[in-house]
Amino acid sequence: MPLLRTLLFAPGNRPPLLEKVGHCGADAVVLDLEDAVPVAEKEAARQAVRAAVRAITTCPVYVRVNPLTAATAFSLAIGEADLEAVVCAELTGVLVPKIESPDDVRHAEHLLCMRERQLGLAPGHIDLIPLLETARGIQHAYAIATAGTRVRRLAFGAGDFTRDLGVSWSRREVESLYARSALVVASRAAGLEPPLDSVWVRLQDRRGLVRSAKLAKQLGFQGKMVIHPSQVAPVNAVFSPTPEEVAFATRVVEAFRAAEAQGLASIQLDGHFIDYPLVEAAQRVLAAAALGQRGP
Repeated sequence: MPLLRTLLFAPGNRPPLLEKVGHCGADAVVLDLEDAVPVAEKEAARQAVRAAVRAITTCPVYVRVNPLTAATAFSLAIGEADLEAVVCAELTGVLVPKIESPDDVRHAEHLLCMRERQLGLAPGHIDLIPLLETARGIQHAYAIATAGTRVRRLAFGAGDFTRDLGVSWSRREVESLYARSALVVASRAAGLEPPLDSVWVRLQDRRGLVRSAKLAKQLGFQGKMVIHPSQVAPVNAVFSPTPEEVAFATRVVEAFRAAEAQGLASIQLDGHFIDYPLVEAAQRVLAAAALGQRGP
């Protein structure tokens, strides 16, 4: 599965938006059944989302279900009903919010396994992205990442995280730096893909969006979740290499390949010392460039 620069959310109770979301240039879309949908509209939204999952063919389709580890049987039943309704062969995966422990993610795995068996899908057909958005979730990030499930990547939710800590979600996001770095480090240590960064809620603040995306990239995230089509292109641009970066990475890989043929494991190129770690970084740049060719 290719790396994801952008995941664009669309509310599950807004069919007109569900029809358009797959044509906005995002690397993947997330049809939302959680925060965007009032309880009274959950059932109708499930049907609309299920139809949209099957209709969208332009990019991978995820669904954010309601929590599967909620405090009450009523709220837990909502999340399980979401899975029952939307899991199908056309669905790429689910985002599960409020994950706080290995047991939480194993429970989600168990429910997905049962649903796959019911539908005759191959085990692991549905991708699972845990959303870590509380202090407890961040504290257990490595345990969650190594819980032995189908999880390929984690995601961070700044809104609920700052609410859990009782602090404001500032424009410069300093209050979440530790949490975001912890998620990146846990993912790397567990051998997962880089995680996905939180959304940016200041829709009119494009400069802040770009700054947030650049910070996320520097911290080690692979991409960012977005909540409006206007955010897709700026975030895609941040997580895509520049032509200059691609040109230099190409030269690094080619020069090192020639050096290896001569029995060398380090070279100098344009004043840079190049060895295996920097070659791997150059290869990641070229992989990201290939992804960027898919769309804006």
